[in-house]
Order: sequence, then C-alpha cells, then structure tokens
Amino acid sequence: MSFTTLVGLLAAFGLFIGSVMMSTDNFLIFLSLSSLLMVVGGTLSATFISYEPRYVMLSLKLIWRILFSPKVGRNVLKSEVGRIIRWAYTVQKSGPPALEAEAKKAVRGDKFLKFGVDMVISGYTGEEVREILTNAIESTFGRNTVQVDILRSMGGAAPAFGMIGTLVGLIIMLDNLGGDPTQLGAGLAVALLTTLYGVMFARMIFIPAATKIQQREEIVRFRNYLIAEGLSLLADKKNPRYIADRMNSFLDPAIHFNIDKMKR
Repeated sequence: MSFTTLVGLLAAFGLFIGSVMMSTDNFLIFLSLSSLLMVVGGTLSATFISYEPRYVMLSLKLIWRILFSPKVGRNVLKSEVGRIIRWAYTVQKSGPPALEAEAKKAVRGDKFLKFGVDMVISGYTGEEVREILTNAIESTFGRNTVQVDILRSMGGAAPAFGMIGTLVGLIIMLDNLGGDPTQLGAGLAVALLTTLYGVMFARMIFIPAATKIQQREEIVRFRNYLIAEGLSLLADKKNPRYIADRMNSFLDPAIHFNIDKMKR
C-alpha cells in the first residue's frame, strides 16, 4: 500500500468535506445525482468514443493501482547492480553458458530480464544486446503510457462536461423564471454542482492518477535501461569493476553499489 498516496487522497477529500461542513449546515445541497451522472457519464462516453475500449478499461483499473506501492524503488536499483556484478564474476570465471544456471531463479517472473539474459547466453555482442533491449524498453514504455494519455484526456473532459451540465441547469432555470422566484437560488446551486464535480474528478482523481502512473513507468524504464547497460557489458565480457562503475554512473551517489564489500 502506498501510504503517501492514500494520505493525499484522504486529505484532499477530507479537507473539501470539512470546509463544506464548516461553511453550511445544509451540506446535502452538494449532493446531486443528475450532476454526477452528467459528469461521469459524459466523460466515460467521450473517452470510449476517442479510444479503444480495452485501453479505457485498463486506464480505469490503473487508478486503483496507484494506491499500492511501486515495484521499483531506490534499493531495488542498487540490488540490480549487485546482481549484474555477481553474474559478471560468473561469466569471467566460467563463460556465458554458466550464466543460465546462475540466473534461472532471478529471471523468473521478469520477462525483460529473461529476454536480456537469454541474449547474453546466446552469444550476442554487447552492441546487439543494447540495441534490442533499447527497442524493447521504448516499445514497452509507449504501450504502458497510453493509459496516461487516456486519463489526462478524461481530466480534460470532466470539467467540460461539468460546464455543459451547468449550462443545461441554467437553461432550465431561465425557463422557470415565470414561476416561483424563491426556487431560482436552489436551481442555480444544482446547476453549478456539475462544474464542481467536473473539476474535482479532474484535479483530484484523473490528472493526479495519470501523473503518478507516468512517474512509475519512467522509473521502470530507467531500471530497464540500467539492466540493459549491465547486460550489454556482460555480453562483451567486461571486467566486473568496470561494469560496477558504469552502472553506478546511472545512480544517485548515495546508493552506489560498493563492489569491495560484496560477498563472492
């Protein structure tokens, strides 16, 4: 569970609800099913028109995933360097074929790592490994950030449909001008609720979710580039210390892997 994401989400809605309750006793006026349907239904309709249904469903599922901790963190990056260095000593001692048994457990469940290790074992050159893995990294990143574009599109559509709902409410209110004037205030309040809902969905859910997903995918891409660099050097049978220094150059100095302290 991502504690900071959960706290931020609860704080955003909590502060809004708290400020409403402090401002008025009649806080139920902020609830309107018709306004909610206009914003949510309109946003989803426009999104399904614009994008393939499969990607839209994936985008909606990803909103919930931001509540969970990311798979790649600072310590993971450091451990990736250590793993490649251990493999470098194996290759230095017994050659690339010995890497298969050494890496069998590590690559389980990690398709990208398995793909790279298989190329090293197969005898690809470092340049070939780097080129192929770079293509894989960028292709994967492009596929995984389609959902980011969809969520940002939803963040733009929600306030627009909120405004449409407000205009609809104003038209209905103006049509009733010849009736009871005391009802005009309540009608205007309901009309404005759609704009409020649209802005809240955009700025508190869709856009923050898109930003969080984008950031996590960029971290995964960085991790994969780090691994690609290590595996390409491994394919060229570079010295373990050189590999360590080259991979450490990608990282914050605070989390550099110390090859002198590793157990061989």
